Amino acid sequence: MAQKSKIEWTESTWNPVTGCTKISTGCRNCYAERIALRLKAMGQPNYRSGFRVTTHPHVLETPLRWKQPHTIFVNSMSDLFHKDIPFGFISKIFDVMCRTSRHRFQALTKRSHRLLQLSPKLPWPQNVCMGVTVENADYISRIDHLRQTDAAIKFISFEPLLGPIPNLDLDNIHWVIVGGESGPGARPMLPEWVIDIRDQCLAVRVPFFFKQWGGVNKKKTGRILAGRTWDQMPIRLEPNSGGFDYESQSRQVVLR
Repeated sequence: MAQKSKIEWTESTWNPVTGCTKISTGCRNCYAERIALRLKAMGQPNYRSGFRVTTHPHVLETPLRWKQPHTIFVNSMSDLFHKDIPFGFISKIFDVMCRTSRHRFQALTKRSHRLLQLSPKLPWPQNVCMGVTVENADYISRIDHLRQTDAAIKFISFEPLLGPIPNLDLDNIHWVIVGGESGPGARPMLPEWVIDIRDQCLAVRVPFFFKQWGGVNKKKTGRILAGRTWDQMPIRLEPNSGGFDYESQSRQVVLR
């Protein structure tokens, strides 16, 4: 359940929970659902239930066994704040993240209401990066919910980006990812939507990461934007040194 990842902005995945349900337009062509059903057909024991929300207690302590530091995407095959995941199990996931400060954890949710509701009850160690997915302007309220949490690094994933999102409020947001939808039935992403978000990030010095153009063949469309790749990630600097180095091209989120 933990493995090297092909996702450009992380290194490894850790899935103490698998499965999810669709709640908004960005979920329509869910890649995780396709993978889960394929793994079920292959007889993978952790996917016996297909894409139904399932907790895996035997996977909880996997990061404790990784001696070298990793950048880890938590629940790449689920949503950490899904209503069917008991708070007690979420607490156990956070406990493991607290106990492994050598790692950097990245979690994403579309369920920002529950994130905000549970946030005061959870510890927020410096090595946890919390993000929300926003696929179009109808869901920008998720950013406001994220902003009210105590996460050390807060980020937005505009993937799949399905429409323009002007006039972003990026106050207290430390990182932005943009990507197009990929795979069967992929919906188009217009270049002007991406460029506008990039320019908004540059204007307020928020690190910008362009993941992919997407499409049916994402390898063919690639990830070049305006003649270059954009791999900016936040690097936490020394105290009183001015915040985040938004020019960094490092693949890792380094917390000091």
